[in-house]
Amino acid sequence: MRRNIPGRIAGMLVLVFTLSMLGPGKLFAFQKEESNGAIAGAVTTADNKPAADVTVTIRGTNRQTLTNEKGNFIFHHIKPGNYTIEISLVSYEPITKEVVVENNSIVNFSLQLKIYSKELQEVIVTTNRSQNQQTTTIGKIPVETKDLPQAVTVIDKEILARQQVLTLGDAIENVNGVYVMGTTGGTQQEIGARGYIFGNSNTFKNGVLFNNSVMPEMTGVERVEFLKGSAALLLGNVTAGGVLNIVTKKPVFENGGEISMRMGSYDFYKPSLDIYGLLNDSKMIAYRVNASYEKERSFRDDVHAERFYINPSFLIEAGKKTKVLVEGDYLTDNRTLDYGVGTINFTINDIPRSRFLGVPWSYNKAQESSITVTTSHQFNDNWQLKNITGFYNYTYDLFGTTRPGDNGGFTMEENGNWVRGIQRSGVSEDYYSTEFDLTGKFNTGAIGHQLLIGAMGYIDKPSSISYSSLLIYDSINVFDLGKYPQRSDVPTLSAATQTYAPVDVFGLYVQDLVSITNKIKVLAGVRFNYEKTKSDVYTYSTEMHKVSTTGAHPVTPRLGIVYQPTKKISLFASYSNSFTLNTGVDTSGHALPPSFINQYEAGFKSDWFDRLLSFNFTTYIIVNSDLAQTSLANGNTNSNIKELAGQVTSSGLELDLATKNIDGFNLIGGYSYNDTRYTKSNSYKVGSPLQYAPQNTINASVYYTFNARGLSGFNLGLLAFYIGGMDAGKETRLTVPNDNRKLIPLPAFTEFDFTAGYTYKKIAVRIKVSNLFNAMGYYAHEDESINPIAPREFSTTLSLKL
Repeated sequence: MRRNIPGRIAGMLVLVFTLSMLGPGKLFAFQKEESNGAIAGAVTTADNKPAADVTVTIRGTNRQTLTNEKGNFIFHHIKPGNYTIEISLVSYEPITKEVVVENNSIVNFSLQLKIYSKELQEVIVTTNRSQNQQTTTIGKIPVETKDLPQAVTVIDKEILARQQVLTLGDAIENVNGVYVMGTTGGTQQEIGARGYIFGNSNTFKNGVLFNNSVMPEMTGVERVEFLKGSAALLLGNVTAGGVLNIVTKKPVFENGGEISMRMGSYDFYKPSLDIYGLLNDSKMIAYRVNASYEKERSFRDDVHAERFYINPSFLIEAGKKTKVLVEGDYLTDNRTLDYGVGTINFTINDIPRSRFLGVPWSYNKAQESSITVTTSHQFNDNWQLKNITGFYNYTYDLFGTTRPGDNGGFTMEENGNWVRGIQRSGVSEDYYSTEFDLTGKFNTGAIGHQLLIGAMGYIDKPSSISYSSLLIYDSINVFDLGKYPQRSDVPTLSAATQTYAPVDVFGLYVQDLVSITNKIKVLAGVRFNYEKTKSDVYTYSTEMHKVSTTGAHPVTPRLGIVYQPTKKISLFASYSNSFTLNTGVDTSGHALPPSFINQYEAGFKSDWFDRLLSFNFTTYIIVNSDLAQTSLANGNTNSNIKELAGQVTSSGLELDLATKNIDGFNLIGGYSYNDTRYTKSNSYKVGSPLQYAPQNTINASVYYTFNARGLSGFNLGLLAFYIGGMDAGKETRLTVPNDNRKLIPLPAFTEFDFTAGYTYKKIAVRIKVSNLFNAMGYYAHEDESINPIAPREFSTTLSLKL
């Protein structure tokens, strides 16, 4: 089935252009005529440095803005008259300034902040940037999202705090079209978007890859950034759908912190610490330490988890123009291996949500450690050179029962009998990376440029070990666990194979955001890649090595255009290309070339009511026209012999809605529709949808902070997240039916969370009820790890500002 992709993109552009032409002025007849005056200023800190993100308000109006990274701000279209300007920033004394605006004139002034000398009674950290004014670090250049030709979402610290986010899965409930796909034995959260999974190459922390096979710790997280669509030009071998970047809290040159204790259902408790301050009196070195310890039972019988996390960091002012940020990260995560409730005849078992089908001694022990050094040198106001060098190590040891339905043919029987087997595996991975990014702003005549020139390289050294399996350990009945006696001994499994698969990557890239006029911007760039992969499989029984090496030199371009008919509306369209490396060989025994994926995206971003409300729309088409599939030539049945004979097409749309604080209210909402199907295949039925890709997701949250006397300090919140039904199970929809490979339908579900809190001086109390209405739903891994979502759970957090 072929699709008229250029025609569809043209149709998208016509739609978004028509919508933009309506504009706020066309839709709202009461819009007032523009005035001629302006108020502009510059704000600096006590040490004469530019003060960014300072709130500037015109008293008695709804006009409010933030200073930029240079400390500057401006208000346009101000009627002539007398005004009071208010300047405020947490930990600094508020400032007011009286100004007189005259017709066709600009009032200019400078102000310097002073550190607040009195004890802070209550601190509520908020941001007044709209969703379209946010910037990301993963984007490498400080550009507001409204100027980028792709969908971008930033979950900032205010949202994370008010929703009492505990896991990354909690955070992504605020991002439409991004969802948890599976939990893989209860040990991780597999994330997907636009029909594609976020693999290890799509997840970053502070701009450096990290292994997402263990659930990342959210203690100390400042914000979570999502770039949807392709980011291959910036980041290399990333799959389609998007990337996410976790940004941790940074040191600041002032003393403070917070300690807290969170307790909840199923013996959950989690003390945490966040302290920061000056390392000496010279204000050259600042530090920050985030740490937490977590222990809990699960709603699942005999399932437990324990983890420890620490994140120390140091910021060194190495000179007036040079900064060095050193960040460490260490996490241990030990939990019971739990593959869920299982299936009979590819139907989810109707057993209690709490019933555990594994062995109590099973475990998944994971450890992750990293260090990142970010050095930035500011040549002048326009040019900067940054280097990020990082190292991480990841290890895990998994030991427990085999997955239901993946035990040498011992599937669950109709009467609930199941022969349990035992498996064990382990991984150790070392990752080294460095990148240099030169960014600059300059003009060629009347045309403005924001240039990025970069180079990066990394060496990834994963080593995995597999053990001989025990096909028959004992038997249980999933409907009646007391029917048969269960073994409790821990068997000994011997090592079978060890696979060493290093990857060497190098990339050069250049990108330019060109402002042709103040309404038209073009983003263009290209990346040149070199990738080499080696596989060395050692078999213990025969002491044999099987070595193979593959290499690729893909080139990935990117082109996008942004049209802004007004300063608060952006229309965009883009094309980008990414690639994925393939395993296996072709029919001649040569390494399989990479698959290239074309992505087309279009939409608009808009801010309304003086940027109080942001409303965005995106539509996209992603085509993997080189999908690797098993070659059927000459009756071949070896799945390692492949050909680029398939095509998968993903298309959809996304709607975003977000507000700033409106009289105490904050609202976030979104809807996504996705359709991902085989559009060409030699193995699967053309037109059949892929698994683990819900067609519909909806997210909505409302949060209210009371300001009335007697209620000040109270806040309430309600969050809802809907994930549509989807199919799980092993790859199926084969052209030749296979009774051993069928779909497992996963029902749709909606989860509601309720939050409440109260702050008095330095003390805060928060409560959260997760899954308020006790909804039932499931996440699934591809080999039948069917894990139910948690039932209604309660938690309480008590915190103290230091």
